[in-house]
Amino acid sequence: MIPSSLQTKSLKEIVTDNFHTAAVFEKYSLDFCCRGGKTIDEACKDKGIEPASVLNDLAFIENAAELSNVPFTEWEPDILCDYIVQNHHAYVAKIIPVLYMHTRKIAAVHGANHPELLSIAEHFEVVALELQQHMKKEEQMLFPFIKKIYAAKKHNEPAIHAPFGSVQNPILLMESEHENAGDEMYAIRSLSNNYSLPVDACTTYRVTFQELQEFELDLHRHVHLENNILFPKAIALEQEMISTN
Repeated sequence: MIPSSLQTKSLKEIVTDNFHTAAVFEKYSLDFCCRGGKTIDEACKDKGIEPASVLNDLAFIENAAELSNVPFTEWEPDILCDYIVQNHHAYVAKIIPVLYMHTRKIAAVHGANHPELLSIAEHFEVVALELQQHMKKEEQMLFPFIKKIYAAKKHNEPAIHAPFGSVQNPILLMESEHENAGDEMYAIRSLSNNYSLPVDACTTYRVTFQELQEFELDLHRHVHLENNILFPKAIALEQEMISTN
């Protein structure tokens, strides 16, 4: 039976409730992070997909009692910041040089027969450079401030005033950069026909497409944790601290 709540909630709300549902949206290339405010019907209409197929897959996930969720929504902001840096940021920093080399290599070797690889290499270079700068902003500015205001609340200390006016200002910038990164990866997915391999694909070609797909999957989960869980917590925390001081 398909839960009625699945039809009324937004994609990001569904994933926030049960992180395992992210795999279903990724299967159908439905954006649950950067543009996750749409319902299933709305998102499917944009993509020309039959909503019933998505709902049936989601119902299977929702009804699978053996699946247990990591309770990200219950985590405090400081723990979320550390988790994102240690897991997602560390992964991105490690894989970017590898993917940069691989995308350029297959473009050089196979670009004559598959010119889309030249565009894929260009799009990846853009997303790589943007994410490297993006993560520095989060690690050096935004996340330390979120951890400071949380520590102030925990120790009943006065509110900390942000040097950038409000935590909402860098958050808006981060969300905009998330959307840009998502657009670049969507362009790569489209150019590669959902990472489909041609018959003449060499081993590096195959590995590169697998790495790109894994990179996109991690990006979706990374952005979801920030946009839909950490950032709302940080905004609410700052407002609470201001109102009580």
